[in-house]
Amino acid sequence: MLRTLRSVVRLRRPEFDRTTRRLRTAANVDDLRAMAKKRLPGGVFDYIDGGAEDEISLADNVEAFRRVGFRPRVLRDMAAIDPSSTLLGRPLAFPFITAPTGFTRIADPPGELAVVRATGRAGVPFTLSTMGTRSIEECAEVAREGARLWFQVYTWRDRVRVRELVERAAAADFEALVLTVDTAVLGRRERDVRRGFTLPPEIGPDTFWDGMRHPGWTWRFLRSEPIRFSSAEGTGIGDGSDAVTLAEYMSRQFDPGLSWRDVEWLQSIWDGPIVLKGIQTVADSRLAADAGVAAIALSNHGGRQIDGAPAPFELLPDVVEAVGDRIEVICDGGVRRGSDIVKACALGATAVMAGRPHLYALGAAGERGVDHMLDLMRAGMERTMALVGSATVADLGPELVRLRG
Repeated sequence: MLRTLRSVVRLRRPEFDRTTRRLRTAANVDDLRAMAKKRLPGGVFDYIDGGAEDEISLADNVEAFRRVGFRPRVLRDMAAIDPSSTLLGRPLAFPFITAPTGFTRIADPPGELAVVRATGRAGVPFTLSTMGTRSIEECAEVAREGARLWFQVYTWRDRVRVRELVERAAAADFEALVLTVDTAVLGRRERDVRRGFTLPPEIGPDTFWDGMRHPGWTWRFLRSEPIRFSSAEGTGIGDGSDAVTLAEYMSRQFDPGLSWRDVEWLQSIWDGPIVLKGIQTVADSRLAADAGVAAIALSNHGGRQIDGAPAPFELLPDVVEAVGDRIEVICDGGVRRGSDIVKACALGATAVMAGRPHLYALGAAGERGVDHMLDLMRAGMERTMALVGSATVADLGPELVRLRG
């Protein structure tokens, strides 16, 4: 009996590293989200997780992918799966980009630096936000050779400061600029309103109690250097050293007069690719192509701006039909699995972009969490490609997907 038991049962070796044990149970991005929710204070998690108003667009972004299924092909020799592709004329390990995220260090003290290192290992681009908490130069310093760094531009009222940021990005060998075009004003993010959430978080009775309930985060937060909008330090614009609501900061510093003339101006001071992030109609995608930008990112800001905006994935086929032969099209929003990348590429996207997944991963397990998330995305993409019968990204096409029901 003992011999029979030993033939079918093997004892797992004990794992003494807590992070490894934690990540063993994270089978997908939703698991990382649950871990982050448990480990982060409520206000911090809601800032990462929340959307505008009733969060309809936030939910639609994810559901749009779930409403589409596959038409798998078989007997097509899947012995070698290659998820690599190209983006802006350069090789890409798999078609994924980390979206720009503001105040990343509230998820984990290394913040953007952890994401730069992880994306460099994974062979995908990293996008630094103007509202980032690590500087252009800090990110460039930790990037491995050949890493792809993009810089996301918000247009401050003071264009001299914007020019300075663009020049710094060029000096640090950033590859592309990503101009965010959907923030004439800040969307109403009601989770933040209810909590009175500020950046950086203010310590009051409620946040003190929340911090006591999350001692690991609180200890890391208190031991790390102050969190600032690193791109704004020393500019006089406001670097977040004083607690402000994001809506207040943006209304004071951001230019609501942003127009297509500013796209021309940016082209005149930047010698490299420009991506317009926040395109939400076919009409504007055509204008972007006419303007001569390298790519557009279909995006509703992760459902954080206007509630009721179209889900980027649903918009994708019409935009690709209209301008896909002229510019590259990136699908940003709602990506949670490698199978979502396959669906987007099948409908004509050059790549996908996602922000919450790496923030969940940082909150769950720091830099190793981001590595794990990127591994999940790539492995999920490769597995789905094999199961639908496409050995390369070039083999993916609309005939492989279907609308459920």
